[in-house]
Amino acid sequence: MQRLGRVLHVSPSRNIVVKIENIPKIGETVVDENLKPVGKISDIFGPVSSPYASVKPTLREPEKLTNKMLYVLPSKRRKEKIK
Repeated sequence: MQRLGRVLHVSPSRNIVVKIENIPKIGETVVDENLKPVGKISDIFGPVSSPYASVKPTLREPEKLTNKMLYVLPSKRRKEKIK
């Protein structure tokens, strides 16, 4: 499990906006501190020095996550070593 960042707010389009600490891959699963699935990464935007992520929520009330820390589960795909 890797720290994604802190939730800033929920956008008018109902996506969760997160201030990123570690750059995730689009499509990765996002969970809360209890490992409960929250949604999936749908977009990464903003300046390279201070990026944000948009998370498509699977929760009914994503507003409850405001100011909470979210995490990314590592993808289940096998990572190949570069020779």
